Amino acid sequence: MNTDFDDIRPYTDQEIPAAMQRIADSSMLPILVSYVFPDMSTDEIKQMLCSFKTIKDFQMGVMYHVNRQVISQSISEFTFGGLEQIEKGKPYLFVSNHRDIMLDASLLQNVLVGEGLETSQITFGANLMMNPLVIDIGKSNKMFKVERPGGNAKDFYKGSLHLSQYIRNVIVDEKESVWIAQRNGRTKDGNDQTDQGIIKMFCMSKSENKIEALSELNIVPISVSYEWESCDILKAIELYESKNVKYIKKPGEDLNSILTGILQYKGRVHFQVCPMITKEELLQFDDCTNNEYHRNVARLIDQRILSSYRLWPNNYIAYDMNYGQQRFVGEYTPEEKKAFEKHLDKLEKYDGDANILKDILLAIYSNPVKNKLTIEKQNERQD
Repeated sequence: MNTDFDDIRPYTDQEIPAAMQRIADSSMLPILVSYVFPDMSTDEIKQMLCSFKTIKDFQMGVMYHVNRQVISQSISEFTFGGLEQIEKGKPYLFVSNHRDIMLDASLLQNVLVGEGLETSQITFGANLMMNPLVIDIGKSNKMFKVERPGGNAKDFYKGSLHLSQYIRNVIVDEKESVWIAQRNGRTKDGNDQTDQGIIKMFCMSKSENKIEALSELNIVPISVSYEWESCDILKAIELYESKNVKYIKKPGEDLNSILTGILQYKGRVHFQVCPMITKEELLQFDDCTNNEYHRNVARLIDQRILSSYRLWPNNYIAYDMNYGQQRFVGEYTPEEKKAFEKHLDKLEKYDGDANILKDILLAIYSNPVKNKLTIEKQNERQD
């Protein structure tokens, strides 16, 4: 067994029984049970957990049901498309827009399982490893540790190279898929944009050949669209507070965002699997400098994600309100607009200028429309 990545890798099947015992012994277990398995007693869940011997046992016995519970209790319609892009038995690097801390990756796993495909490994931000229970659940669910940028340049380089080597090892050598967000942290303002630094990191583990470095990873963009933006009020407040001073997270803020994302009503949710980035597409950038190459590939991923993003009535309402137009009035009903305006009014109870807060929230919902219009114009020019 390769031990080079023991500091960041998920658990192996051999480590599952001990992890299940720790989860069963956790004082937090009854709270989790009441949400995920309301018809079962804590003792029954403990017995079930201790019967799990593999990662797949835990994923199918617990995580699949967690996601089904989220869908049934907070999503009115859950749809997906593009699964024909995925070849059974072939590993991929899923690069997704990132709107919710947990659900973007977690719900995708249910889509994969439902189509008879293997689940992927998932990035696990070190900032979210907040206690032993979360670590045990995450690492039992194929989640691997990713450090946030920080420290000196030398340490950041070493950490990025290590992560790049790990991702390549999982996909190329272990033939297992990986999910990663298109950027560090969630999109807060509705602008889904791939960080070219992520593309640079992918290439670091095979720097001698930038085309093969990416083509070997089988990059498949994923576009996730929520009718009601996950944690939208919290995001608007954070953006408001960040306007004049550097935003500093409050204690427990990440946990609050996770729970809000799970419990908040999301309306309709759509996942679209986009076409894979092919070697032929990458070769058009062969003569570019490395920096230009990373930027062009990031744009290519953005085009896939933004083109496939599903716009909802809320997005069109926000766009018309934001720009004082009725351009998309045919895309929503008066009742839908009234519901959205009522949602905006929730910001009036928060400290600060309610009008500015509402403008920020309008931008969160309207920016996907603006971005999709831009992509459509670019495509028209290319045609």
